[in-house]
Amino acid sequence: QLQLVESGGGLVQPGGSLRLSCAASGFILGDYAIGWFRQAPGKEREGVSCSSAGGRSTKYGDSVKGRFTISRDNAENTVYLQMNNLKPEDTAVYYCAALYYSGYVCYLRPASYEWHYWGQGTQVTVFS
Repeated sequence: QLQLVESGGGLVQPGGSLRLSCAASGFILGDYAIGWFRQAPGKEREGVSCSSAGGRSTKYGDSVKGRFTISRDNAENTVYLQMNNLKPEDTAVYYCAALYYSGYVCYLRPASYEWHYWGQGTQVTVFS
């Protein structure tokens, strides 16, 4: 079965950190561009970060630059999103997505049809 499973969400105070994981089964993540997206209640889905196939390039949304880092562990077939200095506005459900695309760059396109696979999401809540 081909699927992505996110984990690592939770409750954290402002300034805290979390690391989200996106584990793939049934396919090799290294062959795919990976995107992280988030959606807060009442808001549209927002692109957070992406990594091109093989991790050759990365991209970040303006609201998370300098605070979030995307990385890959090919041996674990997992992509991570390290989130530091979290703010209340980071509260959302976070999703990872995979696209079979070998291009050097990745694109933070949040529409569902832009990606081949989506995970089920993991909740991140930043509260004071």
